[in-house]
Amino acid sequence: MAQTGERLSAGTKWVALGLVIVLVTVLLLAAAEGVIRMRQWSRHGTASSFDSLYRVDPAIGLRVLVPGARVGNISVNSLGFRGPEIEKAKPPGRIRIAFLGASTTFCAEVSGDAAAWPQVAVERLKARFPGVEFDFVNGAVPGYAVESSLKNLQHRIGPLQPDVVVIYHATNDFSYEARRLAEEQGLVAGRRSHEPSWMAQNLRLWELAEKNLRVLVAKQGAETNKGRVVIDEATLGTAFRTDLTRLVEAAAQDGRRVALATFSARLRPEQTVEERKQAAVSALVYMPFMSLDALLFGYARYNENIRAVARDSGALLIDGENLIPGDAVHFVDSVHFTDAGSRAMGERVANGLAADPGFLQLVATRKADRV
Repeated sequence: MAQTGERLSAGTKWVALGLVIVLVTVLLLAAAEGVIRMRQWSRHGTASSFDSLYRVDPAIGLRVLVPGARVGNISVNSLGFRGPEIEKAKPPGRIRIAFLGASTTFCAEVSGDAAAWPQVAVERLKARFPGVEFDFVNGAVPGYAVESSLKNLQHRIGPLQPDVVVIYHATNDFSYEARRLAEEQGLVAGRRSHEPSWMAQNLRLWELAEKNLRVLVAKQGAETNKGRVVIDEATLGTAFRTDLTRLVEAAAQDGRRVALATFSARLRPEQTVEERKQAAVSALVYMPFMSLDALLFGYARYNENIRAVARDSGALLIDGENLIPGDAVHFVDSVHFTDAGSRAMGERVANGLAADPGFLQLVATRKADRV
């Protein structure tokens, strides 16, 4: 009996030890989750998901922002656009500028609404043309491609009567085209590689682990063409050019001035291989089947198409994508701006508009209307 009691006592000790280890592990994971959420709060003003900012408009089948929503440093006005309130009916004598794009125009990564480059651009124009009233609509929504912006323009932006439409698109259309090619070539299948799991959607620690794993996998072999998608250089971006032409034609209706900005990415030809890998991290997470050379070619080809559409349509071309330095000071990842990058982008767009004869004629007309 004594031996049996001793064995039970030893077994009980091992069970207790196991429970202690589990409890300590849970506490450590909870502490790590808390640290990550506090870090997210310090950077973005919130520890929760940004999903509450969005809803699907059943009338048009498009994901839009929830009017009046606020998450962290991002606020949505009563019309359902990021930024300050504006009157639905444009006041006489005012110049209204609409910005169409995706996450790189929405700018969730910057410190606040005023740091998003569309608002920076408008503030620069207000300072340059003090005798004219300006307001703006940031019509960008993360995830949009050109086709989404066309629907957004037709159903939500057009009725607000913008005088100028600035379009900034490329990376999502490029990503969607590259994935289609990868699927056709049997390189990817099933759930999209960048879509988070249920655990990642609910636990920031798990989300960070998944993200770091995707980054590690994406970096491995990115400088080679082994297992990478084969791009037809002659046809890449053809659908994008067609869709962008349709968007520009729709935006130019009712005498609106349309501006196309070439797309800025952190990845640059003059960088070393290691610098390119760092610059391409988030692009490779979304397009893990791409090589660094293919990414460089793709961004360049899409910018060629932007220039071609501007030339063929008569839209204003805001060139100079590489005026924004390809470094960590200006980009938080491959394509999204820091505050410094957003300021540079806003100034680039404001300078482009301020030098455009069509825009200057609009300014002169509005000044005359106010006299």
